[in-house]
Parts: sequence; structure tokens; C-alpha cells
Amino acid sequence: MSANVNHSLPLEYQTEQNRLNILGFWIFLGAEIVLFATLFAVYGVLGHRYAGGPTPSDIFKLNDVLIETLLLLTSSFTCGLAVFFMRQRDMKKLLTWFVITLLLGAGFLFMEIREFIHYVHEGATMQTSAFLSSFFVLLGTHGAHVTFGIIWAIMLIIQLLQRGLTPVTARKMFIISLYWHFLDVVWIFIFTFVYLKGMVG
Repeated sequence: MSANVNHSLPLEYQTEQNRLNILGFWIFLGAEIVLFATLFAVYGVLGHRYAGGPTPSDIFKLNDVLIETLLLLTSSFTCGLAVFFMRQRDMKKLLTWFVITLLLGAGFLFMEIREFIHYVHEGATMQTSAFLSSFFVLLGTHGAHVTFGIIWAIMLIIQLLQRGLTPVTARKMFIISLYWHFLDVVWIFIFTFVYLKGMVG
């Protein structure tokens, strides 16, 4: 078994199975890109159909959106630190930065749910217009991915505490970091093409 482990590579890449799993996850992310590209395309077509309802400039709150953006982008940085310390085999710092990542992600979700509640109180629901339908589906899909990522990360933390840092748990940690960075990239597109464009337009 030890002959199949290449100790010259980073921990998560040391076995052939790990390398194949990571490649498979990159392929999965390709499918996720197609999903979000489709949702962005739908929003691009329907985003100007207000049906007499509120427009983006009527309901978007820039301060809240900036806080959400700061929380999620900071979580990407802390996730990167967690992977760095994983490769240093520093379990304590890995877990510390990973938990901080999850707390930042939870803060993002809290702000987003608050934002949605604000919209509903303003009379902006999925049934109000095509703009709001496409908006809620796009952001809701992203929010659901963040929620899944937090649940997945909690399960991984439990595994790390039970099994320690091994090539298998390192591979899982690296894969979830790819997933988390992907969600941050998607959010940058949402911030730019939904919020900024909506408020300027």
C-alpha cells in the first residue's frame, strides 16, 4: 500500500485514487458552471421585466450586499489558509481557520435571508414579476449551495477529529475548498451583474 503513496506530492495528491477523485470533482464543477451560466442567462433575459413591480434600484440595499460580499470573500481567504495549514500538517490551525470559514459562511447566509425577508416586506416576491422570479431562483440556488457546503464542512470536521489528517481526509478538505472558492467566484458575478448593474441601470 505504501508503494502507491507518492510522498513528494502534497498530501491530497499522494495517491492515484485521490488524484482521480479531485479530477472528477473538477468535472463536476464544470457541470455546476453550466447550471449557473443557465441561471445567469435566464436572468439576463428576464431581468428587465418588472411587470409594474419594484425595480432593482427600488429594493436593493447596497450596504447589506457589500457586507455579504465581504463575508463571503473573506471566507475564501480563510479557506485558503485552512488548506495551507493542512499541507503543513498543522491540525489545530487547519481546524481553526476552517471553523472561521464556516462562521463567515453562516454570517453570509444570515444576511441573505434578512435581505430576502426585506424584499418580501416590500412586496417583492417570486410572483411579482419575471425579474424577481429569475432573481430569487439565481440567488436561492447559490444560497442553497452555500448551505450544503456548510453542512458538508461540518461533517468533514467530524471526520478530521475522528480520523486525523490522512491522504483521504486531506483530499476531502481540498475538494471542499475547491467547492467553496467556486461559490465565491459565482458570487462575484452575482454582485457585478445583478446588484451593481441593477443599481446603476
